[in-house]
Amino acid sequence: MGADREGGARRRRGRTVAYAACGTVLLAGCATMPDSGDLRNVESTPRQDTGVRVFAVPPAENASSSEIMQGFLEALTSDDPQYDTARKYLTTQAARAWRPESSTTVLADGPSITTDAPPSGREQTGSRTYVLAGNRVATVDAQQAYAPADGSYSTKVHLTKDPKNGQWRIDAPPEGVVMGKSDFQRNYTSVDKYYFATHTRVGATGEPVAVADPVFVRSKVDPMTQMVRALLKGPTTWLGPVVRSSFPTGTALQKGVSGLTPDDQNRLTVPLNDKAARVGQARCAEMATQLLFTLRNLTPTLESVELRGPGRHRLCELTEERAESDAWHASAQSPEYLYYLDGKHRLVRLPTGSTGTSGAPVPGAFGEGAKMLRSVAVSRDEHTGAGVTADGRSLFVTSLIAGGALGTPVVTSQGVDVKDDRLTTPSWDARGDLWVADRDPRHQRLYVLGAEQGASKPVEVSLPDLPGRIEDVRVSADGARVALVVAKDGKHSLLIGRIERDDKAGDPPAVVDPRPAAPDMELVTAMSWAGDSRLVVVGREQGGVHQMRYIQVDGSTLDGPAPAALSGVETIAASEDERVPLVAYSEDGIVRLPTGAQWQKVDKDGTAPVYPG
Repeated sequence: MGADREGGARRRRGRTVAYAACGTVLLAGCATMPDSGDLRNVESTPRQDTGVRVFAVPPAENASSSEIMQGFLEALTSDDPQYDTARKYLTTQAARAWRPESSTTVLADGPSITTDAPPSGREQTGSRTYVLAGNRVATVDAQQAYAPADGSYSTKVHLTKDPKNGQWRIDAPPEGVVMGKSDFQRNYTSVDKYYFATHTRVGATGEPVAVADPVFVRSKVDPMTQMVRALLKGPTTWLGPVVRSSFPTGTALQKGVSGLTPDDQNRLTVPLNDKAARVGQARCAEMATQLLFTLRNLTPTLESVELRGPGRHRLCELTEERAESDAWHASAQSPEYLYYLDGKHRLVRLPTGSTGTSGAPVPGAFGEGAKMLRSVAVSRDEHTGAGVTADGRSLFVTSLIAGGALGTPVVTSQGVDVKDDRLTTPSWDARGDLWVADRDPRHQRLYVLGAEQGASKPVEVSLPDLPGRIEDVRVSADGARVALVVAKDGKHSLLIGRIERDDKAGDPPAVVDPRPAAPDMELVTAMSWAGDSRLVVVGREQGGVHQMRYIQVDGSTLDGPAPAALSGVETIAASEDERVPLVAYSEDGIVRLPTGAQWQKVDKDGTAPVYPG
């Protein structure tokens, strides 16, 4: 979403007043637009400095219908908290009925504006209709959830002239908010809110596993309070079936609360209504953990959260250290080793922080070369390895300890084509389940091997109708989502599916409601999870060249620089801990990308690099 970030002065005749010292920009609300002839489109605002807030100005006295139209669209892109200025462009009744929070429609450019002439060819005095049009890029719904979109956008906006005062106002505004892509990038930021996986706990004490639920909030409109409200309202519809919130139903901020901000000790106090007044300490700690994980996205220096009930009654307080010990989330786990296959197809490992260029064989059968391997996965506790044999036919699981036996294969494919029809690279989630797909075109299957059975008994996962054959599988650390590369007619698409389980009923897990995560790419050749809700993807857009970039599970593209270019990438490996270097297998062998540096060679003979997972 960075195609039109470059700046340049906005060319319009309206008044724009900037207050640099206060970090405020006023957008002209009455830019000139003729009542007849060609209408000027609404240009998307160039990206502003992050410290600048943008406010619109109210309609001018006796502004023309076109100026009212233009001013209203300008006001939609401002940082006005409740869109009060935008409402001044509406009739009294329309201002009461309009719900800007219901949706945001993002267009490739600012909306084009044309006059919708009546069938008679003559405009009624005191009535005017304009048509807003453009190419859709995405929508953000009332839950603040982002979804890629395409196709054309067109909606009518009707204006009327008040017969008493002669002022034009909009009496039929567009649904929600509509703006161009660069205005959206300036106004909104993606933030993860956190819930707990319904069916996953880890560790000896059964820690709950945090699952990131990305939403978009207006970045300069009290974002911390926005995020607390969004978290309390519950998970987005897509993720909801596989996560839970520790907040009691109906929990909300106390009336009138706004402007939440940490104090000088980096502690945030959150006043809640009476719905949370009687929770026990264990549940309150989980509530505070959800808040702390969520708000550290916005304020990394946040150290503790205190929850209070009515009458300033203290419910609980939680520090960052306590939250990290009471709940598990992937981005807080740092892998001890990088793993890959050496020139003899043995599994070797290299300490994550090492600058060395030669891995040491792992203990056990995989390091001894008992079987030649072509792809591997290592459990997230780094105690167990899973390897697919060089012919792609068999999957073995073994302990990474000296003397560990290889045993018999746990999954065997009957696919004919050695390269394309057999087993994918395996993948582990945090609860210890191992996932692998059999690409045999005669019977495509996705298997999970449960931790309870020691990853030795494959269970076939229920799959929806997919638009092609599974080429690659990567389960998220939280076990709530799975990334699938699906191939059809020369295209390789990336989908994110929700993993639903019913352990009590004994039913197999199911992948449900897969949605596109990289809709602009027609060929995805490699991917890896690279954060709680982020993946790194290698692929090609239609008519473009191969590139590497970060994407969110909701299909949005993250702000910030993409990884440095690298040619001939066949495999990419990333850790959810963003401090750990990217690693790839390319035409130069195994290479890594330390922070702030260029790609560096690790092992020219190595293949199939992976971090735990």
